[in-house]
Amino acid sequence: MSRRMHHVGRLKAVVRENAVNLSDAHCGFCSVEDVRQAFLKEGFVCSWEAATTLFLTQRLEKPLLVEGPAGVGKTEIAKTAARVFGLPLIRLQCYEGLDESKALYEWQYGKQLLYSQMLKDRLDTLLDGCRDVEQSMARLHAVKDLFFSESFLEPRPLLRALKAERGAVLLIDEVDKADEEFEAFLLEILSDFQVSIPELGTVRATQRPFVVLTSNSTRELGEALKRRCLYLYVDFPSPELEREIVQTRVPELPAQLVSRLVAFMHRVRRLALRKAPSVSETLDWAKVLLVLNAGTLDREFVTRTLNVFLKHEEDLRTVAPLVPELLAAGRGEGA
Repeated sequence: MSRRMHHVGRLKAVVRENAVNLSDAHCGFCSVEDVRQAFLKEGFVCSWEAATTLFLTQRLEKPLLVEGPAGVGKTEIAKTAARVFGLPLIRLQCYEGLDESKALYEWQYGKQLLYSQMLKDRLDTLLDGCRDVEQSMARLHAVKDLFFSESFLEPRPLLRALKAERGAVLLIDEVDKADEEFEAFLLEILSDFQVSIPELGTVRATQRPFVVLTSNSTRELGEALKRRCLYLYVDFPSPELEREIVQTRVPELPAQLVSRLVAFMHRVRRLALRKAPSVSETLDWAKVLLVLNAGTLDREFVTRTLNVFLKHEEDLRTVAPLVPELLAAGRGEGA
């Protein structure tokens, strides 16, 4: 009896182990820490909140909506995910007036016209044997259906992502810039991973894509779209996280200089500016330090390079006179 119980126990353990392996192979990540490490290998530093949301996005197979200020790494999340998963990145850049012909598919009218001209001489042969107009129209209708087949279809980003055999990372970038009508059009894809094409019927995803939508919050997105997505808000990072980002992306910069640079940027962000400098602009400024072989942040260097991270004239006028004060504040804080 005890031997039998031992074998049953062993069998259950093997089943549990295989079930975990199958699950992990399907989901890609075993834990939130796996996400952080995989993204870090690709040069992207994930906060715990971002890593948790990415982990759940893949496990639940739901789209991910990422909102936040421009330049904090929203688009980079999708780019890094494509490298981590080893999948193609398919990007749809949204703008006002975007419609399904640019986002989903378009008929190759030139090709259709060329083929119709080539077959014009075969018209008599095609209609040979037709006894009346009704039969002739039926044959012509059959030919018309051939011209609206997949052979004459030009897939755009959304359809390419659904038809990708191995899957893909679909980036719908700056969805808040598209019209509300286009936002409504996306709902079928985001909920069922399928689209309806009138001439062909319903096209379902071969392999569900990993979908990332980004928004700069220029307008409020509809509740229907938000319900279909997991949500992640990416704000300007804490000084600790931003230092880690700079050290990861610009490892040649000394740690002490990184600390001073990040502290200065955080003081600038507290000012009343038209556009606060983003993380991407912090990285640009860090690279400028290397290019100009600057060993410290002094008044002359900072004043000459303000335009690297301030992109509006009024912001330059606001910050330039305050540079000595901002640098002195850093020395008082030990940064």
